[in-house]
Amino acid sequence: MKNSWRIYKNDLKNIGTNWVAAILIGGLILLPSLYAWFNIKASWDPYSQTDQIPIGIVNEDQGAVVRDQEIHVGDELVETLHQNRSMDWQFVKREKAMDKLEYGDYFAVIVIPENFSERLGTVISDHPEKAEVEYYVNEKINAIAPKITEKGASVIVQQISSNFISTVNGIIFDLFNDLGIELEENLPDIKKFEHYIFTVEENLPEIHTILNDTISDANRAEDLINQAQGLVPKVEDATTNGLNTIDNTIEFIDKAETRLDGIAPRIEEDLDNIQKMVSDVNEYVSSIESASLDLSEGNQLTDQVNGRIDDTLTSIETVEQALSQFQVNQNEQPSNNQDADKEQVSNGDYDNISNALSELERMESSLRALQDQANQIDTFLGEQQTEANQLLSTIKERTASANTQVDAFVKEYNENIEPTVRKEVGNAKDTLKEARGILVDIQSAIPEVETLLNQTEGKLINGEDMLEKVLAQFPYINDKVNELADRIRNIQGETNIDEIIQLLQNDPEAERGFFAEPVVLNENKLFPIANYGTGMTPFYTVLAIWVGGLLLISLLSTELHHGKEVYTGRQIYLGRLLTFMTIGFLQTLIVTLGDIFLLNVDVKAPLWFVLFGLLCSSVFIWIVYTFVSVFGDVGKALAIVLLVLQIAGSGGTYPVALLPEFFQNINPFLPFTYAIDLMREAVGGIVWRRVWNDVLFLVVFGLGVLLIGFIFKEKINQYTGKLKEKSRESGLFH
Repeated sequence: MKNSWRIYKNDLKNIGTNWVAAILIGGLILLPSLYAWFNIKASWDPYSQTDQIPIGIVNEDQGAVVRDQEIHVGDELVETLHQNRSMDWQFVKREKAMDKLEYGDYFAVIVIPENFSERLGTVISDHPEKAEVEYYVNEKINAIAPKITEKGASVIVQQISSNFISTVNGIIFDLFNDLGIELEENLPDIKKFEHYIFTVEENLPEIHTILNDTISDANRAEDLINQAQGLVPKVEDATTNGLNTIDNTIEFIDKAETRLDGIAPRIEEDLDNIQKMVSDVNEYVSSIESASLDLSEGNQLTDQVNGRIDDTLTSIETVEQALSQFQVNQNEQPSNNQDADKEQVSNGDYDNISNALSELERMESSLRALQDQANQIDTFLGEQQTEANQLLSTIKERTASANTQVDAFVKEYNENIEPTVRKEVGNAKDTLKEARGILVDIQSAIPEVETLLNQTEGKLINGEDMLEKVLAQFPYINDKVNELADRIRNIQGETNIDEIIQLLQNDPEAERGFFAEPVVLNENKLFPIANYGTGMTPFYTVLAIWVGGLLLISLLSTELHHGKEVYTGRQIYLGRLLTFMTIGFLQTLIVTLGDIFLLNVDVKAPLWFVLFGLLCSSVFIWIVYTFVSVFGDVGKALAIVLLVLQIAGSGGTYPVALLPEFFQNINPFLPFTYAIDLMREAVGGIVWRRVWNDVLFLVVFGLGVLLIGFIFKEKINQYTGKLKEKSRESGLFH
């Protein structure tokens, strides 16, 4: 071991004293770092630069009309992409787009066909058709770019689908919501409908009986209508006769009113005369004093009284004749209107005239009695003065009474009899005119009634036919109502309409948003990695450490070529191994510290990242140094082959599960597998169970090759030495 340490110190001394060697060693130390740094930086965040990938967009969509509304989905998509910076979208015509794609200026071309909107609009038809987007890609340009552009095309399709689904489902849930509200509003009616169905089901036998009875009633109604149609001519004749009678009655009343107008002044004049004469008689009788009564003048007094009374009676008779004549005229109305006349006239003026005549008769009786008493004066002339005075007193009382009666009758006639007669005559005329209007309306309505009866007869016949058809279909209706009632009972047992209403009622905007993005990815990063470059740092760092070892074995010799001392193969192996490890450590320190401080890689455990790197460097140097030290140039080839296998099979870039079966099989036997995993623990977050597993396998790999080198170097070198000399003879190898 002492000699091995001497070899190591001499190597360090030679490097320090030989500036050429120092420069070369410095380059060997730095070069692996550059390899790692350039690759990490190049892959730092490539997907953030996709906005520099040109993709052609060709919009040939012609739009469509869906339910009287124009839609242009292609234009809407283009407008959206104008605001999208995920790719370098180029909006061009098809010919130009395909030319640039073929030449390589565009990585891909997306074509929106002319029937794009039209096919999307078929969603409301019985046979909806899927809309298609044409996607053209030039895969020759780059291996990764087609995957990126394909992702862009997929995003476009997904965006269209999401917007379309959200729009369609928004409309659908609008309808569902309206339906739910309408169902809720109509829930009482639905309950009533269920009740009606059950009621109809229960009353179906009675309905059947009613239908049979209705047909019988319809037949009887048809007979009644026929009878009514036969009575229509009679009604027309009766109406015509009634109009004639009313016209004759009105004409007679007009004549009576005219006659009343004619005799009214005469009656009034006679009443004035009667009133005046009675008043004169009363004044004359009142002026006679019993004391100064000259019985010899009895004849003269009697003549005067009789003369005044006769004149009064004559006037009363004149009034009686006038009233009687008017009453007679009233009774001379046409026979076919006597009842109407008595009802319209006699109830008023007829009774008043009769009362007036009766009153005149009483007045006439009183005056005649007065005349008789006056005539008795002559009889009493020879009698005693006392009796004459009593008789005169009686005459005075009667004349006063007659005067009062006449005054009262005149007042009654002027205030009640004549106005009442005229009012009743006017009322009779108005009533008859109203009756005439009613009869005219009836007469004008008769044709309409006749037409209505004819129509009713026709409809009744049609109704009978319909009733017969309904009765014929009753068994079918009976079965269907029973079936519907059974289904309602089954539905009530299986579902609750309140739950259905609650399910239908929703927030259309919320539902639209749900179907636009029904599943939201709630990403929880257990060991978050800042970017793609950070994720690739373990791979490129481990690769740089191995490459650093390859550079060392390519430029530095594993054997001693000068010096007087003689060392064994094992001493040389261990001594020169220390030199290689020292340079390897320096390479690793530079690359790991540069990752952290120059590239600012987000390393969760920086110290362990450096220490794990040193461990990986030790194991890798042991492996490549042993290969070359033991096997010579064959060892160099083995180190390169192992590098190639590890790049492909270690899972540094792609998951092992995606690798071909051969690489999956050799993966557990590759140092890179555990070295990369160990560095990932430091970058993303340490799980110590995995760390100890990786360290164990790396140490096993390292110790295994150390044992091979320490034990078999001298023996194997005997054979490899001969191979080396033979290869040098060709002049191609050193």
